[in-house]
Parts: sequence; C-alpha cells; structure tokens
Amino acid sequence: MSIEKKGLEASFKSMDTEEFLDIHFNRPIGYVWALFFNRFGVHPNVVTILSILLGVAAGVMFYFPDMKHTITGIVLLMWANHYDSCDGQLARMTGKKTRWGRMLDGFAGDLWFISIYAAICLRLTFQPLPFGIGAEHGAVWGIGIWVLALLSGTLCHSRQCALADYYRNIHLFFLKGESGSELDNFKQQREIFHSLPWKRNFWWKAFLYFYGNYTRKQERMTPNFQRFYTFVQQKYGNAVPQELRDEFRRLSLPLMKYANILTFNTRAIALYVSLLIGEPWLYFVFEIVVMTALFLYMRHRHEAVCAFLYHKYVE
Repeated sequence: MSIEKKGLEASFKSMDTEEFLDIHFNRPIGYVWALFFNRFGVHPNVVTILSILLGVAAGVMFYFPDMKHTITGIVLLMWANHYDSCDGQLARMTGKKTRWGRMLDGFAGDLWFISIYAAICLRLTFQPLPFGIGAEHGAVWGIGIWVLALLSGTLCHSRQCALADYYRNIHLFFLKGESGSELDNFKQQREIFHSLPWKRNFWWKAFLYFYGNYTRKQERMTPNFQRFYTFVQQKYGNAVPQELRDEFRRLSLPLMKYANILTFNTRAIALYVSLLIGEPWLYFVFEIVVMTALFLYMRHRHEAVCAFLYHKYVE
C-alpha cells in the first residue's frame, strides 16, 4: 500500500461508515485539497467557511432556469462538498480541531440547503404548475411551492439527516469507543450550556443551545436505543465488552448503507437530476416520498436491533 493511500485511509472516520462515492470520489479529492491547504498552513475552519460560500453560491445559481447556471451551480455544490470533506480530513491530519470548527461544520450543510430551497421556491413561485394543471385558469405555484419546501426541509430532510448522522456515530462508538465517535447527548450539552457565562461565550452558547435541541431530537426518535445505551453505560461504563461491540457492529453494519443514502450524495444526485430536467420541485417530492420511506425502514430496523440486544444482555 502506498504512503498516499495510507494517508488517505487514515483521514477516513472508518471504512464501515464511508460510502462508495465518498471512498472513490469525494474523499480522495478532499484529501488532495487537504494536502494543498496544509502545505500553506490554512486552518480547517477557513476551509469550512469556503465550503459555505460555495454552497450558498450554488443555491443562487439554481434560481436561474437556464442550463449554464444549472451546470455552474452543480459544479459549485460538488466543490463545496469536497471542501466539506477536506475540512474534517485536514483537522484529523493536523490535529487542529476546535469547537468553532465543529459549529461551522455542523451548520455548513444547513446553510447550503437553505440557500438551495429558497432559490428553487423563488424560481417557481410565479411559474405554471406542472403537467398543465390549472392552465386554463392561469394557475401558478404561488405559496404552494413554499409549503412543499417547508415540509420537505423541516419534517423530512432535517429528521433524515439527523437520524442518519446519529446512527453513524452510534456505530462508531461501538466500533472505536468514545474517542472515535461524536455520540453526544442532550443532558451533556445542556450541562455545558449552563456552565458557561454569556459574556464572551455568546455564539458558542447559542450553538450549544441549538445543538442540544438537535441531540434531543435524535434521542426522541430512538427510544429502544436510549434504553439499550443506558443499560450499557450503567453496567459497563467505558469498558464495553468486545463481544458486545462485535455483535452490535455486525447487526448495525448492514444499516450503514441506508444512513449513507440519507446524507448527502444520493440527495445531491436527485437534486441534480431534477434541475437538469427543469423540474426542481421533483426534488422535494423525492425527499418526502422516497427518502422518508428509507428513513422509516432504517429506523424500524435499528430500533429492532437495539430491542433484541437489550433483552439478550439484560436477561
């Protein structure tokens, strides 16, 4: 194995939680950027800010219906995603991990998609409905596209990504232990929040507040895991038996493909296709119908695994 390949693989969180496009496309490109930025001493937080600017710019491009702007937007969003991969790889490569970096990285994707959703809604608001619906009355999308986007973004996209991220961190916890995972919880985040004064900590406390709400949403979606995880922590603490770790990994690993689908790449491909065929509203329908079905299936399977392991080890 070459030194370059070893360095690339060392920048992954784990092979269990990486998907095909990331392993063979996004991560290698991100790693090249990481080497470039590292050579010039660029901090990972700067790369994250650049990814936000590129992602928001992509959203602006999607407002325009012509193919030139569409292609430009797609290239910009792919570039933003490479930088999003790069900042984590650069942080692991250099050890420059900061709480601000975590905050920025957490908000980067949200800012991209807020821009994209707004651009699509503004683009379609006064456009005729698809398939000639209501054409004889001059019907247009109007507020309907904003309602569709709101449903897609808040009830679907947000919950899907939150749960997929949570399941990957759960998997990493049982694979690598506490140090290899970002498995946070609401109680922990609220304790940190209340321990800090507002003076000189305003933005960090604001992040902790919203991040705490994010972890609470993850916990509320996973009651069987919460029961199982509480049992594991109380009985074993940080010394979780290898047998249990291996069994959890074996049962959780098949579900990682669904967690990966629910994050960026599949979502981005659906977005690109809808834009290229000139029907960006289809992206919202894809999130609401297809991604929600996968979300419900993944959640059902994971909760069943946790219930099985809880009863096995408690009894």
